[in-house]
Amino acid sequence: MDWATVAVRFALYFDLTTLFGLPLFGLYALRRDELSSRLGARFAAICIAVAALGIVLSLANMAIMAKGMTGASSYGELQGHVFEMIVTGTDFGAAWAVRLVALLLCVGVALFVRRRPALQFGVLAAAGGVALSTLAWGGHGAMDDGVRRYIHLASDIAHLMAAGAWVGTLLAFVLLSHPSATPGKVALLSRTSNGFAQVGTIVVATLTVTGVVNYWLIVGPVLPELALTSYGGLLVSKLALFGTMLALAAANRFHFSPQLERAVRAGDHGVAVRTLRRSLMFETSAATLILALVASLGILSPSGM
Repeated sequence: MDWATVAVRFALYFDLTTLFGLPLFGLYALRRDELSSRLGARFAAICIAVAALGIVLSLANMAIMAKGMTGASSYGELQGHVFEMIVTGTDFGAAWAVRLVALLLCVGVALFVRRRPALQFGVLAAAGGVALSTLAWGGHGAMDDGVRRYIHLASDIAHLMAAGAWVGTLLAFVLLSHPSATPGKVALLSRTSNGFAQVGTIVVATLTVTGVVNYWLIVGPVLPELALTSYGGLLVSKLALFGTMLALAAANRFHFSPQLERAVRAGDHGVAVRTLRRSLMFETSAATLILALVASLGILSPSGM
């Protein structure tokens, strides 16, 4: 296992799902005046930071890819023509270039389109989605040919979009449920957490369907090896964590969010916020572990390490 590659892939997954999911949450969950508030400005500031980090991580990703393709013993041996060859001669390089443009656009929009927050968040979500989708060209789908390749890449992209929507929403809820949150933020948390049901259903359905499609295209109608560090073992771990997230999301939807809504109406929300935040933190931790497993699965063969 190439741990440097896994670490950079994981960081990119977490970074770009945040960049897509957080402004997307702003678009579907926040009202116009809320987008213009300090909360909206805080979301935009986070997007600047993660977009800038995404550029750094993408450069590191390209260096790792170039070193692996050339067989160089150190990064100092890499020359400019190697990077030019990858960018102009491979699908991975083309996707990488598109990602950089999208990330630069995110930084520019977050910095200079502050007076039109709806437009700002719309462009951030769109450009963040493009950047996130380019990660599909670093996985198994990019190794297929013909029609199968297009189906696999489309499934991978849909899977990434759904994951980004879920991760971004979780991070937004964690920010809103901070122990020092004002009553206004608590009321906003109550409204948005109760209103996430429809979006959450679409997200879970998309992840399930595309997960099945991806499994069929990568493994086929067989069971992979289930050793702990094998592709099959990591996949089982991912499914177990996904099940944990579903259970926590159901608890939030049917118990903790209604409990918070009642507490807000009663004017005593302290305990309810802490309880919901604890559940959200567990769910976010499970999502983070899943992204780490996905980063590993993308460079493993189903037949073993």
